Amino acid sequence: MTLKELIYGWAKSGQIDWIGLRPERRLGMEVADAAMISADGFDGDRGHAGKRAVTLIQQEHLAAIGSFLGQGPVEPEILRRNLVVSGINLAALNGREVQVGDAILRITVICAPCSRMEEAFGKGGYSAARGHGGWCTEVVQPDRVRLGDVVQPVD
Repeated sequence: MTLKELIYGWAKSGQIDWIGLRPERRLGMEVADAAMISADGFDGDRGHAGKRAVTLIQQEHLAAIGSFLGQGPVEPEILRRNLVVSGINLAALNGREVQVGDAILRITVICAPCSRMEEAFGKGGYSAARGHGGWCTEVVQPDRVRLGDVVQPVD
């Protein structure tokens, strides 16, 4: 098997576990059961158009961050990502198109933690989130997403 075949392989599909919108900077997240992704990102979200339009984090990483802080899984609202997904390794999909519900996104860059992690989690919060902050994506095909929707590579 070639390296390319190994890289493009994936074990199973994931799913959307949580949807959150950031209406304004520093305001609380609005949690939703469904939301519309337009060409520039989620309707009602103050995110960035282009390569950072929609942000994703793995459910499995919420537990890792919490473990580094000496607690249970952290709440997704604190990290301010749009989607929490589980069951699929997003890092393995970097640069690829991913079907998320009815929408298609392209994973572009790591979503690095910001200095607010110290404010949110206390001393060491930034370091606890490093490498576990999720991924930024650009919108390839706008559409609706819902809790429980499938997340899988477009191949």
